[in-house]
Amino acid sequence: MEDKMDQNESVEQSKQAVHEDAKGLWESSKRFIIELLDFRHDTDQEATIEAIKVDIPFKGATAWILICSIFVASIGLNANSTAVVIGAMLISPLMGPILGIGMSIAINDIDTLKKSMVNLATMIVLSLLTAFLFFFLFPLKEETSELLGRVKPDIRDVLIAFFGGLALIIARTKKGTIASVIFGVAIATALMPPLCTAGYGLAIGNFDYFFGAMYLFTINTIFIALATFLVLKLLGFTMIRYVNSEKRKRIARIASFVAFLVMVPAIFTFISVYKESVINSNYDKFLKEKIESNKDLWLQRKNIDRKGKKINLFFNGDVTDATETFLRNELKTYDKLDAYELVINENKARSVDRVVDAYDRAIVDLNQKDDVINGLHREIDDLKNTISKLNNSIEQSALIRDKNSVPFSKIAKEAKIRFNDIKAISFSKRLSSKDFIKIDTIPELSVVWSKKLADSIVQKKEKELKGWLQKELKLEITLLK
Repeated sequence: MEDKMDQNESVEQSKQAVHEDAKGLWESSKRFIIELLDFRHDTDQEATIEAIKVDIPFKGATAWILICSIFVASIGLNANSTAVVIGAMLISPLMGPILGIGMSIAINDIDTLKKSMVNLATMIVLSLLTAFLFFFLFPLKEETSELLGRVKPDIRDVLIAFFGGLALIIARTKKGTIASVIFGVAIATALMPPLCTAGYGLAIGNFDYFFGAMYLFTINTIFIALATFLVLKLLGFTMIRYVNSEKRKRIARIASFVAFLVMVPAIFTFISVYKESVINSNYDKFLKEKIESNKDLWLQRKNIDRKGKKINLFFNGDVTDATETFLRNELKTYDKLDAYELVINENKARSVDRVVDAYDRAIVDLNQKDDVINGLHREIDDLKNTISKLNNSIEQSALIRDKNSVPFSKIAKEAKIRFNDIKAISFSKRLSSKDFIKIDTIPELSVVWSKKLADSIVQKKEKELKGWLQKELKLEITLLK
């Protein structure tokens, strides 16, 4: 009985020891993770606020730097050069007022908020004006991939702006700012190219490009400011206190209202862009899987009408009723596309053209066959005449043996295939004697060519024909003119 009690006590002690070890491991892991991710101890509030405020003003050298960076970015977009665009983003001073907006809302600094918003608005107007003048006056206005890449933002642009803003403000709050992070965020968030693209849209009168690019710039601005606000709130930056209690309350309400204005559009923008990204992704997927993979369908062009909830497809040729039903049913299986109507447009004229082309090809083939048949008939007639002449010759038996040794029918057919301009061909053997004792047999070939051929071409083809026959028959042949 005592042994059993000792065993139970030992088991309890073992369980207690395991529990303590597990608790100790958890506490150690939690402490390690907190120490790894905690950056509050390395924050310099006064230096961070001062550094952000220094970058807000926009005048003198800063204005000229912005103008130069806009020109560089516009040239890079026009030349479709990613490297030049990146260089423009590195020298752009646009980030300062955006950080100022996020910081001023976080610390209740209404004066800095006013200054930041005025400077940001000035920068935007000057950037648009500079880009507009460049693209309006510059003679080359081609739509490059660098330009078109800034007119349709998607969910990835939202995430890039938000996490880029987080990285930037965290680097700003660190003692001894990490310059490489600031440069990297300037490249990743890409504030400059959308403004240049918006100026390009104004210059060519394309307001879809203008509003699309400004939408992307707005996304970047809102989410960088939002990330700044959240980080400074998390770090507990000291709020500015005002002596006048009424002024303090009024400013606090204004700051809260501005923060609300920043947060609400950010949320709605994220949701809107996410939905649009899902629609675009599934739209491309539908086209690839159900249209482009079908070899019987020839898609000429397509577009999606988001306001009217329609997907318009324009095909060359007919589309069967069964195919239309299949495509409409398949469209309903794609997320966010089930509310869209599929409109199929057929190019009947193109279908008729294809039938006419097929008919014309058939006529040409028939004519070619008729030419071959007529040529064969002529060859048969020539062969009959040759046989008749041979039968009437003095050396009939010898000529017959020689004739049998030459496969004329085979040679004639191959000659027609190799030289389709031949209209008639004759082959004979002429008896000849120079000393009136010895008789020689001389092979002779007579060819009738198409009258369309020039004399120079006929001579060339006769030379080729003679060479080929001598090689095939292993005889020295005389070609009659």
